[in-house]
Amino acid sequence: MPPRPLRDLPQRAGFGLKSEHYADVLAAAERGALPAWAEVHPQNYFGSGGPPHRWLTAIAEHVPLSFHSVGLSLGSAAGADTGDLESLATLCDRYEPAMVSDHLSWSNGPDDKFPDLLPIPYSDAALDHFVREVGRVQDRLGRSMLIENPSRYLAYAGDDWEEVDFLHQLCRGAGCGLLLDINNVEVSAFNLGLDPAPWLDRFDPALVGEVHVAGHSCKADDLGGTIAIDDHGSAVSNSCWDLLETFLRRAGPKPVLVEWDSDVPDFAVLMAEVAKADALLARELVDV
Repeated sequence: MPPRPLRDLPQRAGFGLKSEHYADVLAAAERGALPAWAEVHPQNYFGSGGPPHRWLTAIAEHVPLSFHSVGLSLGSAAGADTGDLESLATLCDRYEPAMVSDHLSWSNGPDDKFPDLLPIPYSDAALDHFVREVGRVQDRLGRSMLIENPSRYLAYAGDDWEEVDFLHQLCRGAGCGLLLDINNVEVSAFNLGLDPAPWLDRFDPALVGEVHVAGHSCKADDLGGTIAIDDHGSAVSNSCWDLLETFLRRAGPKPVLVEWDSDVPDFAVLMAEVAKADALLARELVDV
Protein backbone atom coordinates (compact mmCIF):
# COMPACT_ATOMS: atom_id res chain seq x y z
CA MET A 1 0.00 0.00 0.00
CA PRO A 2 1.48 3.40 -0.90
CA PRO A 3 1.92 5.73 2.07
CA ARG A 4 -0.76 8.34 2.69
CA PRO A 5 0.53 11.92 2.54
CA LEU A 6 1.68 13.49 5.79
CA ARG A 7 -1.38 14.44 7.81
CA ASP A 8 -1.03 17.88 9.31
CA LEU A 9 -0.98 18.51 13.03
CA PRO A 10 -2.24 21.95 14.11
CA GLN A 11 0.45 24.59 13.65
CA ARG A 12 0.29 25.21 17.38
CA ALA A 13 2.09 24.02 20.48
CA GLY A 14 1.56 20.52 21.81
CA PHE A 15 2.52 18.67 24.98
CA GLY A 16 3.94 15.27 25.82
CA LEU A 17 1.24 13.22 27.54
CA LYS A 18 2.35 11.68 30.85
CA SER A 19 0.36 9.39 33.10
CA GLU A 20 0.94 11.80 36.00
CA HIS A 21 -1.18 14.35 34.14
CA TYR A 22 -4.10 12.24 32.85
CA ALA A 23 -6.68 13.76 35.20
CA ASP A 24 -5.28 17.28 34.72
CA VAL A 25 -5.54 16.91 30.94
CA LEU A 26 -9.21 15.94 31.05
CA ALA A 27 -9.96 18.71 33.52
CA ALA A 28 -8.28 21.23 31.19
CA ALA A 29 -10.29 19.84 28.29
CA GLU A 30 -13.51 20.43 30.20
CA ARG A 31 -12.45 24.06 30.75
CA GLY A 32 -11.55 24.49 27.09
CA ALA A 33 -7.94 25.13 28.16
CA LEU A 34 -6.14 22.17 26.57
CA PRO A 35 -3.26 22.72 24.11
CA ALA A 36 -3.90 21.96 20.45
CA TRP A 37 -2.40 18.46 20.34
CA ALA A 38 -0.64 15.79 22.38
CA GLU A 39 2.27 13.47 21.72
CA VAL A 40 2.52 9.98 23.21
CA HIS A 41 5.16 7.26 23.15
CA PRO A 42 3.14 4.42 21.60
CA GLN A 43 5.20 1.73 23.34
CA ASN A 44 3.44 2.79 26.57
CA TYR A 45 0.14 1.64 25.03
CA PHE A 46 1.07 -1.65 23.39
CA GLY A 47 -1.06 -3.59 25.88
CA SER A 48 -4.51 -4.43 24.57
CA GLY A 49 -6.53 -2.74 27.31
CA GLY A 50 -6.59 -1.47 30.86
CA PRO A 51 -6.43 2.02 32.40
CA PRO A 52 -3.84 3.47 29.96
CA HIS A 53 -6.19 2.89 27.05
CA ARG A 54 -9.20 4.20 28.93
CA TRP A 55 -7.35 7.45 29.62
CA LEU A 56 -5.92 7.73 26.10
CA THR A 57 -9.29 7.05 24.49
CA ALA A 58 -10.87 9.82 26.56
CA ILE A 59 -8.07 12.29 25.81
CA ALA A 60 -8.07 11.46 22.08
CA GLU A 61 -11.68 12.70 21.92
CA HIS A 62 -10.36 16.20 22.63
CA VAL A 63 -7.03 16.52 20.78
CA PRO A 64 -5.23 14.94 17.82
CA LEU A 65 -2.36 12.63 18.73
CA SER A 66 1.18 12.32 17.45
CA PHE A 67 2.81 8.92 18.02
CA HIS A 68 6.52 9.34 18.77
CA SER A 69 7.96 5.83 18.71
CA VAL A 70 11.12 4.99 20.64
CA GLY A 71 11.39 1.30 19.80
CA LEU A 72 11.47 0.57 16.08
CA SER A 73 15.29 0.52 16.08
CA LEU A 74 15.42 1.40 12.39
CA GLY A 75 19.22 1.43 12.31
CA SER A 76 19.74 -2.09 13.66
CA ALA A 77 21.46 -4.49 11.30
CA ALA A 78 18.37 -6.73 11.34
CA GLY A 79 16.12 -3.79 10.46
CA ALA A 80 13.04 -2.43 12.17
CA ASP A 81 11.82 -4.45 15.14
CA THR A 82 9.00 -6.60 13.73
CA GLY A 83 7.14 -6.95 17.02
CA ASP A 84 7.18 -3.22 17.68
CA LEU A 85 6.12 -2.49 14.11
CA GLU A 86 3.11 -4.80 14.32
CA SER A 87 2.08 -3.36 17.67
CA LEU A 88 2.49 0.16 16.30
CA ALA A 89 0.35 -0.70 13.27
CA THR A 90 -2.39 -2.06 15.54
CA LEU A 91 -2.26 1.08 17.69
CA CYS A 92 -2.42 3.33 14.61
CA ASP A 93 -5.52 1.48 13.41
CA ARG A 94 -7.07 1.98 16.83
CA TYR A 95 -6.35 5.72 17.31
CA GLU A 96 -5.60 7.10 13.81
CA PRO A 97 -2.87 9.49 14.99
CA ALA A 98 -2.22 12.63 13.00
CA MET A 99 1.50 11.84 12.87
CA VAL A 100 3.93 8.97 13.47
CA SER A 101 7.65 9.39 14.04
CA ASP A 102 10.79 7.59 15.18
CA HIS A 103 14.53 8.25 15.41
CA LEU A 104 17.70 8.18 13.35
CA SER A 105 19.19 5.56 15.64
CA TRP A 106 19.30 1.91 16.66
CA SER A 107 18.60 0.15 19.97
CA ASN A 108 18.43 -3.61 19.25
CA GLY A 109 21.24 -6.14 19.09
CA PRO A 110 20.97 -9.82 18.16
CA ASP A 111 19.97 -10.79 21.70
CA ASP A 112 19.34 -7.52 23.54
CA LYS A 113 17.28 -4.34 23.55
CA PHE A 114 19.12 -1.32 24.88
CA PRO A 115 17.37 1.53 26.74
CA ASP A 116 19.08 4.13 24.58
CA LEU A 117 18.84 5.58 21.09
CA LEU A 118 22.29 4.69 19.82
CA PRO A 119 24.08 6.60 17.01
CA ILE A 120 24.60 5.44 13.46
CA PRO A 121 27.44 6.33 11.08
CA TYR A 122 26.50 8.71 8.28
CA SER A 123 27.69 6.34 5.59
CA ASP A 124 26.28 5.40 2.20
CA ALA A 125 25.51 1.92 3.54
CA ALA A 126 23.61 3.36 6.53
CA LEU A 127 21.65 5.65 4.24
CA ASP A 128 20.61 2.77 1.99
CA HIS A 129 19.62 0.77 5.06
CA PHE A 130 17.51 3.60 6.49
CA VAL A 131 15.78 4.31 3.19
CA ARG A 132 14.82 0.65 2.99
CA GLU A 133 13.66 0.34 6.60
CA VAL A 134 11.69 3.59 6.65
CA GLY A 135 10.02 2.47 3.44
CA ARG A 136 9.18 -0.87 5.04
CA VAL A 137 7.58 0.85 8.05
CA GLN A 138 5.63 3.28 5.88
CA ASP A 139 4.35 0.44 3.71
CA ARG A 140 3.15 -1.46 6.80
CA LEU A 141 1.50 1.58 8.37
CA GLY A 142 0.08 2.86 5.10
CA ARG A 143 1.29 6.39 5.88
CA SER A 144 4.36 8.57 5.72
CA MET A 145 6.36 9.12 8.89
CA LEU A 146 8.87 11.57 10.35
CA ILE A 147 12.46 10.80 11.36
CA GLU A 148 14.05 12.79 14.19
CA ASN A 149 17.58 14.17 14.11
CA PRO A 150 19.55 12.67 17.02
CA SER A 151 21.32 14.15 20.00
CA ARG A 152 24.97 13.24 19.49
CA TYR A 153 27.75 12.74 22.00
CA LEU A 154 30.42 11.77 19.47
CA ALA A 155 30.96 11.72 15.72
CA TYR A 156 32.15 8.78 13.65
CA ALA A 157 35.38 9.18 11.71
CA GLY A 158 35.09 8.87 7.95
CA ASP A 159 31.40 9.68 7.51
CA ASP A 160 30.26 10.01 3.89
CA TRP A 161 27.58 12.59 4.74
CA GLU A 162 27.02 15.61 6.93
CA GLU A 163 24.05 15.02 9.23
CA VAL A 164 21.63 17.44 7.57
CA ASP A 165 22.49 16.21 4.07
CA PHE A 166 21.99 12.62 5.26
CA LEU A 167 18.53 13.47 6.58
CA HIS A 168 17.54 15.36 3.45
CA GLN A 169 18.64 12.47 1.26
CA LEU A 170 16.73 10.04 3.49
CA CYS A 171 13.58 12.09 2.97
CA ARG A 172 14.07 12.09 -0.80
CA GLY A 173 14.80 8.37 -0.92
CA ALA A 174 12.10 7.14 1.45
CA GLY A 175 9.42 9.78 0.98
CA CYS A 176 9.38 10.57 4.70
CA GLY A 177 9.60 13.88 6.54
CA LEU A 178 11.70 15.33 9.35
CA LEU A 179 11.00 15.76 13.01
CA LEU A 180 13.34 18.63 13.84
CA ASP A 181 14.45 18.49 17.47
CA ILE A 182 16.04 21.87 18.17
CA ASN A 183 17.26 20.79 21.60
CA ASN A 184 19.09 17.91 19.90
CA VAL A 185 20.77 20.38 17.56
CA GLU A 186 21.89 22.39 20.57
CA VAL A 187 23.12 19.33 22.49
CA SER A 188 24.96 17.92 19.49
CA ALA A 189 26.57 21.25 18.65
CA PHE A 190 27.81 21.67 22.22
CA ASN A 191 29.26 18.16 22.37
CA LEU A 192 30.88 18.32 18.93
CA GLY A 193 32.19 21.87 19.28
CA LEU A 194 29.97 23.37 16.57
CA ASP A 195 27.74 26.42 16.23
CA PRO A 196 24.06 25.40 16.42
CA ALA A 197 22.72 28.43 14.50
CA PRO A 198 24.23 27.67 11.05
CA TRP A 199 23.59 23.95 11.62
CA LEU A 200 19.90 24.66 12.22
CA ASP A 201 19.78 27.03 9.26
CA ARG A 202 20.66 24.16 6.90
CA PHE A 203 17.45 22.19 7.63
CA ASP A 204 14.89 22.48 4.83
CA PRO A 205 11.65 23.75 6.43
CA ALA A 206 9.57 22.16 3.67
CA LEU A 207 10.56 18.72 5.00
CA VAL A 208 9.80 19.47 8.66
CA GLY A 209 6.45 18.13 9.87
CA GLU A 210 6.99 18.62 13.61
CA VAL A 211 9.42 20.49 15.87
CA HIS A 212 10.57 19.57 19.38
CA VAL A 213 12.02 21.73 22.12
CA ALA A 214 13.17 20.47 25.51
CA GLY A 215 15.56 21.04 28.36
CA HIS A 216 18.94 19.39 28.79
CA SER A 217 21.60 19.21 31.47
CA CYS A 218 25.37 19.58 31.48
CA LYS A 219 27.80 17.65 33.63
CA ALA A 220 31.51 16.99 33.92
CA ASP A 221 32.82 14.14 31.83
CA ASP A 222 35.63 11.72 32.64
CA LEU A 223 38.19 13.77 30.70
CA GLY A 224 37.74 16.94 32.72
CA GLY A 225 35.41 18.61 30.25
CA THR A 226 31.67 19.16 30.14
CA ILE A 227 29.08 17.15 28.22
CA ALA A 228 25.49 18.10 27.40
CA ILE A 229 22.93 15.38 28.21
CA ASP A 230 19.60 15.22 26.37
CA ASP A 231 17.56 14.29 29.46
CA HIS A 232 14.29 16.22 28.88
CA GLY A 233 14.26 16.87 32.61
CA SER A 234 13.97 20.64 32.91
CA ALA A 235 12.48 23.75 31.37
CA VAL A 236 13.48 24.69 27.82
CA SER A 237 16.66 26.77 27.85
CA ASN A 238 16.62 30.39 26.71
CA SER A 239 19.06 29.51 23.94
CA CYS A 240 16.72 26.78 22.68
CA TRP A 241 13.80 29.24 22.63
CA ASP A 242 15.99 31.65 20.66
CA LEU A 243 16.85 28.96 18.12
CA LEU A 244 13.16 28.03 17.80
CA GLU A 245 12.23 31.67 17.18
CA THR A 246 14.93 31.94 14.51
CA PHE A 247 13.73 28.78 12.79
CA LEU A 248 10.06 29.81 12.86
CA ARG A 249 10.95 33.20 11.42
CA ARG A 250 12.45 31.40 8.43
CA ALA A 251 10.03 28.45 8.19
CA GLY A 252 6.71 29.90 9.29
CA PRO A 253 4.48 28.17 11.86
CA LYS A 254 4.99 24.46 12.54
CA PRO A 255 3.56 22.07 15.13
CA VAL A 256 5.89 22.54 18.14
CA LEU A 257 6.10 20.04 20.99
CA VAL A 258 7.42 20.79 24.47
CA GLU A 259 9.10 17.62 25.73
CA TRP A 260 9.52 16.99 29.47
CA ASP A 261 10.06 13.28 30.06
CA SER A 262 12.02 13.01 33.33
CA ASP A 263 11.56 14.83 36.64
CA VAL A 264 8.05 15.45 35.29
CA PRO A 265 6.73 18.76 36.68
CA ASP A 266 3.28 19.78 37.82
CA PHE A 267 0.84 20.17 34.94
CA ALA A 268 0.72 23.96 35.40
CA VAL A 269 4.50 24.21 34.95
CA LEU A 270 4.34 22.19 31.74
CA MET A 271 1.45 24.30 30.45
CA ALA A 272 3.47 27.47 31.09
CA GLU A 273 6.18 26.10 28.79
CA VAL A 274 3.59 25.20 26.16
CA ALA A 275 2.24 28.75 26.39
CA LYS A 276 5.70 30.13 25.57
CA ALA A 277 5.78 28.04 22.40
CA ASP A 278 2.28 29.12 21.46
CA ALA A 279 3.25 32.77 21.94
CA LEU A 280 6.11 32.38 19.46
CA LEU A 281 3.82 30.62 17.00
CA ALA A 282 1.14 33.29 17.34
CA ARG A 283 3.72 35.94 16.51
CA GLU A 284 4.73 34.07 13.37
CA LEU A 285 1.09 33.57 12.33
CA VAL A 286 0.57 37.33 12.54
CA ASP A 287 3.66 37.92 10.39
CA VAL A 288 2.70 35.38 7.70
